[in-house]
This record gives sequence, structure tokens and C-alpha cells, in this order.
Amino acid sequence: MDIHRFMSGYKAAWEARDPAQFAALFTEDGRYHNSPFQVQTGHVELRAYWSRVQLQEDVQVSWEVLADQGVVGLAHWHVSYQVASEELFQIWARSTGTGLPPRQPGDPLPRMVLDGVLQARFSRGLCAEARIWWHSMPQPT
Repeated sequence: MDIHRFMSGYKAAWEARDPAQFAALFTEDGRYHNSPFQVQTGHVELRAYWSRVQLQEDVQVSWEVLADQGVVGLAHWHVSYQVASEELFQIWARSTGTGLPPRQPGDPLPRMVLDGVLQARFSRGLCAEARIWWHSMPQPT
């Protein structure tokens, strides 16, 4: 696996909202750093973390490779999705540290935009470690 194949699989797993497909990109002891301070290790933790994407709808992922050195790669990615539950919206607000944007009772849930960079290291034909740095915001209307 290289960064091109990993990002193709990352896009497919996210758009399909499939935790098993996401975990299959990694070695059995693979690590995914979803922030500089949090890491999921192994397929069980990877699937559990990725299950939150099932609360997203109409997911659209694009990416471009910035560097490819075979066993290490770097890519820029961009995602948009429709928040499908109040639970996901609350998770987003807590994880970004920005708090909830103003909403009135009955207001529709927003479409979110995420932009980030992913660094991956590969071993034994799979991803051994991926780190992402990202930011998100509700899509302007």
C-alpha cells in the first residue's frame, strides 16, 4: 500500500460510512491519531471510532497527494457531509472546542465542512500509522 491507495480506501470507507472497511486499511496493531492527543489502536478501536461516521449523510471526500515516499505519504483532504443527528452535532462541538454555533429550536442540522492533512506510514502492505490534523465548521449558507 502507498498513500494513493490508502487515500482511495479512506475516501471509499468514509463515503460508504463503513467502520470495517476503514479498519481494514490498517495493520492489526495500526494506529490512527484523529488529533494530536488522541489515538485509536487496533481494529476494534478503529471500528469503534469510525462508527461515528454512520451519523453522517451525503458524505463527499476529495483528496490530493502532497508527498509520496513509498512507505510514508502525505495528503490534503476535504470532506463535507450532512449532520444526520443531534448526537453527532454535539460530538462535533465538543471535539473542535469551538462550541455550538447559534441555532434556534427546530433549525435544521447543518452541513459540515472539514479540511485537513493526513500523514501515513505503511508496513506489510497496510497502514501502520496515520495522523490527521484538521479543522471543521458548518458550511456557510
